[in-house]
Amino acid sequence: MGSQPNEPVLGQEFTQNVIDAMGPETPPRLRHVMASLIQHIHDFAREVQLTTDEWMAGVQLINRVGQMSNDTRNEGQLLSDVIGLESLVDDITFSAATKSAGGDGRAVTASAILGPFWRRDTPQRENGSSISFNTPADGQVVYMHGKVLEAGTNKPLSNATVDIWQASTNGLYEQQDPDQVEHNLRGIFRTDAEGNYALYCLKPTPYPVPTDGPAGQLLQMMDRHVFRPAHIHLLVKAEGYKPLTTQIFDKDCKYLHKDSVFAVKDELSVEFMPRQDRDPQASLELKYDVMLAKSA
Repeated sequence: MGSQPNEPVLGQEFTQNVIDAMGPETPPRLRHVMASLIQHIHDFAREVQLTTDEWMAGVQLINRVGQMSNDTRNEGQLLSDVIGLESLVDDITFSAATKSAGGDGRAVTASAILGPFWRRDTPQRENGSSISFNTPADGQVVYMHGKVLEAGTNKPLSNATVDIWQASTNGLYEQQDPDQVEHNLRGIFRTDAEGNYALYCLKPTPYPVPTDGPAGQLLQMMDRHVFRPAHIHLLVKAEGYKPLTTQIFDKDCKYLHKDSVFAVKDELSVEFMPRQDRDPQASLELKYDVMLAKSA
């Protein structure tokens, strides 16, 4: 009995043949991942009756993603973000990490996606110094401080590093903006003997995902808004503890519950408070402690 007119000739037998083509030296984890990927992507093509033109459009999108990516912008990561993949993978990884550390993970600070604008070459800065070197006229300076602690015991962790980065009020990270000095609104801070870190930064503002590349253009094609809620990125590390990548979000931002990359978690929303003591550098204050899980 032949195939129906609108059914592909190449069915599960063909897909299994592709999976079975992997040789005996394929690492077990790679075999598992690739077998599942091949199965799902073949099923997807058959389900939507993918045409050659549509497949080629997808190939061209992937090519453009690679062509736009460099040391200061990861367009592939941004593409993963707008379809929610990085947030899903982050949640899978965070759940596994907290489970392996014991307990239900509620004491550990929640994770969030790295995003496409982290830089490997961010300089270390002195505790209590500022990361804002091109403070805009509409920017509100914040004194941000807190402790890095062991989850569950609240033991302060000295010599931990707190890598922080954010966009300016024009919605651009410094590598996107020729008017900002290099490494503006970035810094790595090391905690003192009591686990304290401190710095001056800007109150974050919402900004649009860049639409000059395929990720932003895909958002527009899907008739979705491009805005991210106001946030600050953190990457926190301490010897003997699981590193934490996260973001903290302004609880009053109108995009808090409609993030274009689906990264918001309720427990990561924060409130910026008026500065209580006289500080000529900052009108606002944010106290934020970070809880790290021990490594397995």
